[in-house]
Amino acid sequence: MEQLMYQFLYFPEDKSGYIPAAFEFLLMLILCTVVFIIFRKISKKQEIKSKEIEARILADKKDTGNHQNI
Repeated sequence: MEQLMYQFLYFPEDKSGYIPAAFEFLLMLILCTVVFIIFRKISKKQEIKSKEIEARILADKKDTGNHQNI
């Protein structure tokens, strides 16, 4: 039974087989980092816009509340 489980583990004698896998891993790591940074920048811009909209809505409510009390 153990022989069947270890059959899928393959460690090549020639270690140059690891080079393409390492290169692909490094490339994917860099791409994931770039995408993460882009998402954070977009999220920050959306946060600033939403705070501006919120402030404008609160200012409008405050102005309308003052006009109704007069």
